[in-house]
Amino acid sequence: MDRLQQDIQYIKGIGPARAKRMNRLGLYTLDDLIRFFPRDYEDRRTLKSTSGIGGSEKACIELTVSTQPRLTHVRKGMDLLKFQAVDEAGIVSVTYFNQSWLRNSFAVGESYLFYGEFMRKGNRLEVINPVFEPKKDEGSSLLRIMPVYPLTAGINQSAMRSAVQQALEACKDVFPEPVPHEIRDRYHLAASSFAFANVHFPADEEALSIARRKLIFEEFFTLACAQKMLRGRRNTVSGHRISAAAPETFEDSLPFALTGAQKRVIREAFDDMIHGEHPMNRLVQGDVGSGKTVVAAACCWLAVSSGHQAAVMAPTELLAEQHYRSFRSLLEPFGIRVEKLTGSMTAKEKNAVYDALENGDIGLLVGTHALISDKVRFRSLAFCVVDEQHRFGVLQRAALAKKGEEPHLMVMSATPIPRTLSLIIYGDLDISVIDELPPGRQAVDTYSVKEKMRPRIEAFARKQVEEGHQVYWVCPAVEENEEIPNLRSAEQTAEDLRTRAFPDLRVELLHGKMKAADKDAVMRRFADGSADILVSTTVVEVGVDVPNAVLMVVENADRFGLSQLHQLRGRVGRGKSMSYCVLFDAGESDVSAERLSVMCRTNDGFQIAETDLKLRGPGDFLGSRQHGLPELKIADLAEDMDVLRSAGEAAQNVLKNDAQLELPEHSELKARVARIIEGFRGGMN
Repeated sequence: MDRLQQDIQYIKGIGPARAKRMNRLGLYTLDDLIRFFPRDYEDRRTLKSTSGIGGSEKACIELTVSTQPRLTHVRKGMDLLKFQAVDEAGIVSVTYFNQSWLRNSFAVGESYLFYGEFMRKGNRLEVINPVFEPKKDEGSSLLRIMPVYPLTAGINQSAMRSAVQQALEACKDVFPEPVPHEIRDRYHLAASSFAFANVHFPADEEALSIARRKLIFEEFFTLACAQKMLRGRRNTVSGHRISAAAPETFEDSLPFALTGAQKRVIREAFDDMIHGEHPMNRLVQGDVGSGKTVVAAACCWLAVSSGHQAAVMAPTELLAEQHYRSFRSLLEPFGIRVEKLTGSMTAKEKNAVYDALENGDIGLLVGTHALISDKVRFRSLAFCVVDEQHRFGVLQRAALAKKGEEPHLMVMSATPIPRTLSLIIYGDLDISVIDELPPGRQAVDTYSVKEKMRPRIEAFARKQVEEGHQVYWVCPAVEENEEIPNLRSAEQTAEDLRTRAFPDLRVELLHGKMKAADKDAVMRRFADGSADILVSTTVVEVGVDVPNAVLMVVENADRFGLSQLHQLRGRVGRGKSMSYCVLFDAGESDVSAERLSVMCRTNDGFQIAETDLKLRGPGDFLGSRQHGLPELKIADLAEDMDVLRSAGEAAQNVLKNDAQLELPEHSELKARVARIIEGFRGGMN
């Protein structure tokens, strides 16, 4: 197994410099390389004739070189190697850029196999930088299914294929096999040696299908084992004993009526905290504006009323302050002292909080990641809330929980996630869904428009500002990108709106590359009404309530996931005025139009999430979220749910007979599961 951890720089043809480039792809060891699965495949097995090429097509053609290769120096740093080659039906112009060493590789009258993008220009074809090999009487390394990998600057497909091929050869007798033999037999799964070889360089479609099924099963199986062991480990410790209290006591104190969904989730959490034998670990999912804060406040009230303390951690200072005000208004009528702790407070202010917290004078502490600093000591922390939890790393969540002795934990998320996906991402948590919006919550009218509508949208934005309202204007990028010319950047858009469209209005710019203090300052100005239009990247996806903002404009909306668009739309519709969302669609495809039409038809975040999963796959939910879930390298949650169910069933059976994976045949599985759990919780404790 040590061989799997060998540094890739020692592979022939890589070396330290190329290894550094490959490190950017997350490739450090041989094990990383054999698990670096292709993103696509090229089927080069069928030979074509030049007569079969219409406009532009990738193909493999046998050609005979008909003119002497000629090398031309176009300018400094640009060499062209050109020659003509023919088959019985036509002529092909072959060009290689900056590959002068190939000059002596071609001989007039000799036949070669060429694979590349052939483009028809009148009666002739041309191809640039094709891969090739001399025509052989037997066998060919070119006429096969070839893997296509994600790349980085300085690494081409040829180099990547060579590196993977060498890694496979070096590891052929030590391929990791976490799926026990009896499970492979029961579910008719291939051995790892076959699976890894054929997922990279498949003999045919059937071999590729068999290989993928084994590796997909393996991913789901090890993940399911890790989650079941986590849940089992949680069930070995006792949670804080919370005194029984009627939720009506809290609910009756509120100046508004709760929805049925809010009451149901409060009762689920109370049942965990009062009657559960183990610490609560509950995810509360609810659409933007569904009232998750009140549910969390009810649980804080329950914990503090029982003589303990509670903590609420939010991802930004602004959101922490908003929570501080909300929780204080909900809990102070019960005599509960609520304080805040953020990084920008003075040392004197922080020290006063530290002392009062350790003495037990503070019932609820609301803050940012400042809550997990060493100086924070609770007298009796019994309940923790982590808001917008995907914004925190798993280590931060674990560090907050360690401030108490097995406190009850509630994580809240306004990102609607399909149930099938929730079972994977949050398999170790119990899940509650607030699937009702409070009465009076505004539905947001949503429109998908093309560029020609820009003057009308700008006029509509001006009208909203003139009526005393505010506008969000969201862009997909911070700066211009020459490689994507039609991508609207926040900097470019802010400058355009300031100088051309709204020179008389107050336009602010907000993006993730700004310092935290500068971001907070901009957001404060917008929140207190000192700015009319906020041009931003998606950093506003999770932010403070600005009830006066009634219009959300999203540039290049076709480049966002639907669930992310739904999150952005949730920034408006928080006041009493009618609110709107305008999505600029720069896409050309029917799929793009279909996706955005869903946003226009419904405000139901869970329906949108299910559609997003079908149309776009799980990337929008798993992409950059710090949920601790190991990246699924080959499984597709939109396509492989049947395999997921089988893998979960298999994990259940294995752990039923060997709960701690102590049997010798489970050693590789145990090691893999330990690594996954380390990712989930930041450690095995």
